[in-house]
Amino acid sequence: MTVSELSPVTQPRFIAVEGPIGVGKTSLARRLAQSFDGDLLLESAEENPFLEQFYRSGRNTALPAQLFFLFQRARQLENLNQGDLFSHIRVADFHIFKDRLFAELNLNPEELALYNQVHEKLDFEAPLPDLVIYLQASVDSLMTRIASRSVDFERKMDRGYIEAIADAYARYFYDYADSPLLIVNASAIDPIHNDEDYQALYRQVRRITSGRHFFNPAAAVAFA
Repeated sequence: MTVSELSPVTQPRFIAVEGPIGVGKTSLARRLAQSFDGDLLLESAEENPFLEQFYRSGRNTALPAQLFFLFQRARQLENLNQGDLFSHIRVADFHIFKDRLFAELNLNPEELALYNQVHEKLDFEAPLPDLVIYLQASVDSLMTRIASRSVDFERKMDRGYIEAIADAYARYFYDYADSPLLIVNASAIDPIHNDEDYQALYRQVRRITSGRHFFNPAAAVAFA
């Protein structure tokens, strides 16, 4: 089903899909971009030359890995000027806030101070999403999904690190109010491989114009 097949509603122009590693952000962003006939904006983690070494050895490459992501995301979002957003739908598999979230999680105090200085010097204004989709999942689900992926160094990530990431996301979104927010229990549904789950989620996405919402798959299907 594409956007043209649904009744006209006010639809978001810029959607950001977020959540911890392994939750399915990129796959969902791809499906949404296709359904909205929009452009896909991916963070392209595989382009970060420091990432694999960070996951293998930890602290030694945390700062360059984080700065690479900061520059990459700033460049991508800077290119999204407001005029473009009004003319075409964009779906991203990241929100710029995540960069500071991971910086605070991964960097020691001295590195974080340097990161903050660099961040302030960049002086760019990222467009605010019209909708943020926050995918939640249990740590067990995240570990299972990470283990099934083809990225070898991701499978070596410590469970404690995944727990810390999931907790950081939960704390951040607890009082998030910068954009309309849809919180999805990704442990209970599979919007990537189950088309019924996806269509129910897609309809919910198209209804949201403000506020905070929780996606209940059974209720969404019944409502449709």
